[in-house]
Amino acid sequence: MKGRKGLLEILRDKGYRLTPQRMIVVEAIEASDDHISAEEIRDMARAKYPYINMSTVYRTLELLVEEGLVTETDLGGGRSLYHPTMKAQHHHLVCRKCAKVKDIDASVFQRLKGELKSQYGFDADLEHVGIFGTCEDCHD
Repeated sequence: MKGRKGLLEILRDKGYRLTPQRMIVVEAIEASDDHISAEEIRDMARAKYPYINMSTVYRTLELLVEEGLVTETDLGGGRSLYHPTMKAQHHHLVCRKCAKVKDIDASVFQRLKGELKSQYGFDADLEHVGIFGTCEDCHD
């Protein structure tokens, strides 16, 4: 992450304590090239800290989401996935039939964001969105 602060440095700058457990959770998130579930984070963290529990993982994730450092997205399957906001912004098209996920560029939502603001006075949070439908391979 050349030229950018990592999540741990940002947390430290904001005055948060960097406990070993918190550091291990953050390192697991940053090490992931894709979205990651709380369970996957716990499993990665346990390789370094065998006694870490889910409540620690969830508390750390809650803090990171509140601080706007990590996005929480439901891409189906009944679980949230997490992704650092500093990585490229993108959105997802999720097929309800085959569960395939396709990334789409964030610029697709710029017009919608502007229209919501001008027509409704609503400042939409469109940082990380999953849109459900049917992919081209699964059309009837």
